[in-house]
Amino acid sequence: MSQINYDSMSDVELKQYFLKNRGDQTAFQAYLDRINQRPRRIVASPDDPDFDEKVQAAIRQKLEAARSSSQQSNTALEPTDQE
Repeated sequence: MSQINYDSMSDVELKQYFLKNRGDQTAFQAYLDRINQRPRRIVASPDDPDFDEKVQAAIRQKLEAARSSSQQSNTALEPTDQE
């Protein structure tokens, strides 16, 4: 019997594993649990005078992070077998 150790995977590895194994509900739940454990970051409040600038900066940071992670995820991921 093979078991996947989701805890040993990075966020990018777990996401890539789930995307390649969409029928693996345990992987999906592990990914959701990991995402929900992250603290929510507040970029700006609605009455902030720099609201637009802060939101645009946050969007740019997210896009840059996504580009970086997609470059890292080009490596092949294989599930680990544990007996």
